[in-house]
Amino acid sequence: MALVDSILLGFDPQPVSASGYRAVSGTLNPGGEAVNEAVACARLGLSTGILCRLGRDAAGDLVVGELKRAGVHTERVVREGSTPVTTLFVFEDGSRKSVTNEAHRQPFHPEKTPQLFTGARALMLGSLFRTPFDEPEAILQVVQNAKRAGQLVFADTKIPNFRKIGLSDVAEALPFIDYLTPNEDEARFLTGRDTPEEMADAFLSFGVRNVIVKLGKRGCFLKNRDLNIRLPGIPVRAVDSTGAGDCFLAGFASELLRDGGVQAALCFANACGALCATAVGAGGALQSRGQVLRLMKENGA
Repeated sequence: MALVDSILLGFDPQPVSASGYRAVSGTLNPGGEAVNEAVACARLGLSTGILCRLGRDAAGDLVVGELKRAGVHTERVVREGSTPVTTLFVFEDGSRKSVTNEAHRQPFHPEKTPQLFTGARALMLGSLFRTPFDEPEAILQVVQNAKRAGQLVFADTKIPNFRKIGLSDVAEALPFIDYLTPNEDEARFLTGRDTPEEMADAFLSFGVRNVIVKLGKRGCFLKNRDLNIRLPGIPVRAVDSTGAGDCFLAGFASELLRDGGVQAALCFANACGALCATAVGAGGALQSRGQVLRLMKENGA
């Protein structure tokens, strides 16, 4: 998913007139899981490319411009139709609500061109259960092609918005995923379980190799057949949580690809997510690996 986030920060739900509301600020920010993760990976020093669909419009130009400034390879961006725009209402405590539209479900089929994405060391799907990964056959073909190419497969998740789809619908594809990274709300929705341990067990029962449940400011929880790791979050002054989970995944993948080990990668990922939350929009705060390492040092991580 690649889009533009129209972010209303400090939105006050109490109207000031019959049809008027107030917010502290309003900004336009390139976003979407694939974009957020690609930008973060590039800033963390990885050679990163993106395969996504954007419209031939001003919103699409805005996203491509941000990708290029971050150093992401954009040769495989498909330009057609219109670019999705998500309206995000961010409240004083950093929580948010979003509004999507029909442009978010326009057809896009990466599974039909496997040669475009199987030349990398790792593949990141952003995100399962949203277009184009709300079609079980598309998911299966993509992850099978990735594993044939010897890639590590990372998959973020979202709560489905246009198509009713759950874990049982994609059961055939799940064993091909090396790291699945839902946040707590998504994991609860997808599994029906209440605790991170129970949620992880439910995903593992479908054959997923590693599950990381993102717990926001409380940190994260990883479980596989042999490991069970819970790490606390890194305290920061949170302004906007948009994209924090995407930066978390980018940080985890980047350190894992540097052979840093799972626990070290989780520590680094926590810091990436925390940094992201200190500014409005997904790509505003996280700028470099050195910046992340400094935050970790300051917090004894």
